[in-house]
Amino acid sequence: MTELNFAAASAEIFLAIAIMVVMVAGLFADEEKQPLSHLLSLAVVAVTAVIAISGFESPGSTYAFSNSFVADPMARLLKFVACIATFATLVYSRQYSNERGMLGGNLSGEFYVLALVSLLGQMVMISGNSFLVIYLGLEMMSLSLYALVALRRDHPVSTEAAMKYFVLGALASGFMLYGMSMLYGATGSLDLSQISQTLAGGGSNLVLVLGLVFMVSGLAFKLGAAPFHMWAPDVYQGSPTSVTLLLGAAPKLAAFAIVMRLLVEGLGALATDWQQMLVVMAVVSMAVGNITAIAQTNIKRMLAYSTISQTGFMLLGLLSGVFEGSTAEAATNAYSASMFYAITYVLTTLGTFALVMLLARSGFEAENIDDFKGLNQRSPWFAAVMMILLLSLAGVPPMVGFYAKLLVLQAAWVAGHAWLVIAAVLFSLVGAYYYLRVVKAMYFDEPSDTSPLQAGAGMQLTLSVNGIAVVLLGVLPGPLMAACAFSIAQALAS
Repeated sequence: MTELNFAAASAEIFLAIAIMVVMVAGLFADEEKQPLSHLLSLAVVAVTAVIAISGFESPGSTYAFSNSFVADPMARLLKFVACIATFATLVYSRQYSNERGMLGGNLSGEFYVLALVSLLGQMVMISGNSFLVIYLGLEMMSLSLYALVALRRDHPVSTEAAMKYFVLGALASGFMLYGMSMLYGATGSLDLSQISQTLAGGGSNLVLVLGLVFMVSGLAFKLGAAPFHMWAPDVYQGSPTSVTLLLGAAPKLAAFAIVMRLLVEGLGALATDWQQMLVVMAVVSMAVGNITAIAQTNIKRMLAYSTISQTGFMLLGLLSGVFEGSTAEAATNAYSASMFYAITYVLTTLGTFALVMLLARSGFEAENIDDFKGLNQRSPWFAAVMMILLLSLAGVPPMVGFYAKLLVLQAAWVAGHAWLVIAAVLFSLVGAYYYLRVVKAMYFDEPSDTSPLQAGAGMQLTLSVNGIAVVLLGVLPGPLMAACAFSIAQALAS
C-alpha cells in the first residue's frame, strides 16, 4: 500500500515537529548567553540521523503518498550523511556566528531554525519520486538558504550575495519548472516511475528533449556546474562563513540525489541526450574551476571554484553509467563511484571551511590565503588537518580524495570515455597547484598573525575527527564504497 505510509517519512515528520519546538525555544533564551536552540538543534539532528539510517540494510524500496515519496537505501544513506554534515556545521559555526551577532537579539535561534528547515528540504528532495515533491523540497531548501545568506542585514556584502543568489536561484527554479511542465505535457504524469515506463515504450521527441534541456540547466545551477556557476564565487565569498558551509556541504548530497532520481531513474530512456549535456558541463566545470581558482587570493572564492571543479568529477561518474554494451554491474559501479565522490567531498569541504572559521575571530575574517601564513607555527595540529583536507581535494594518496577520483576515472575509462579521463587528470594536476599554494603558506611562510587560535573544545574535537576520517576513509574505503554500491543497486532495481 502506497497511499499513506507515514513510517517511510518518519525522519522528515520528526524533524518538522522538532523544528517548531526549536523555534518556540528560541523565544525564551538568549543564544549569546544560553545556547538552548544550539543544544536542541544538535539533539534534533542526531535523532534524525538515527531515524534516517534505520533499516538501511533492508533491500528494496518503500513508496508512500501515492508513489510520490520513496524510502530506499540510497535515500537513507544520503540523509544520514546530510545529518552528519549539518551536525558538524552547527558545531563549527556556534562561536563564529555568535561573535558576529547572528545569534543574539532579534535573530536569536533563527540561524538554527533555518539550518534545520534547509536540512528538511534536502531530505524531502532525496526521497522525492515525483516532480511535485522534488520541487517542494528544492524550494524549502533554497528559501532557507536565501534567508541565511542575508542573515547579517547590516553587512552590505552579505546582502549583495543574497540578492544575487535569490535572483539566479529563482531563474534556475523557473528553468526546472518549465522543463517539468514540458515533460508532464509529453508524458501525462508527474510520477517518475510512470514517466520511466512511458518513455521506455516510445522514442524521443522534440518536446521531451526541450524539457530535458531546461531540467538539466536548473539542476546544473543547484550543483554549481559550469556554465551555470556564476553565482557560486560571489555567494561563497559574500556569505558569513558559517552559512557558506551550509551552502557548500549537505546540499550537494541532495543535488546528487535529484540528478539520480530525475535523470537516471525517471529519464533513463533519454540517457543519450542528457549524457551529452553532462559531458559538456563536466569538462567546462573542471576547466573553469581549476584554471580560475589559480588567480584567487580569497580562500572562500578559491574553494568555490574548487567546488565547481569537483562537481565536474562527480558528473563524470554520472555520465559513465550508461554506454553501449553496459551491464547492470557497470552502471552500479559508475553511479556508486559518483555517490562515493559526493559523500567524501562533503566530508572534506566541511573541514576546510571550519578551519577558515577557526582562524577568524571577532572583528576579523580569515578569508585570504595570506591569513594562513605560518599556521604551522601557531598550531601544528590544525595545520596538519588543513593539509590533509587540501591534499584530499587535490587527489593525493592516501587521502580519500585520491580513491574517490580513481573510482570515477575507472568508471569513465570502462565506459569508453578515454579522452575525458585524460582531460580530468590534466585538470587535476592544474588544481594541485592552488591547493599546494595554501600548504606552502602554512608551512614555509612567516605568520602574519601570531594571536592564539580561539576555539571551543567541541569544535576542536569535531575538526580533529573530521581530518582523521578523511585519512581513514582513504586507507579503508571499502565499507563506505560497499554501502554506496548497495544503495545504488537497490535504487536501480526499484
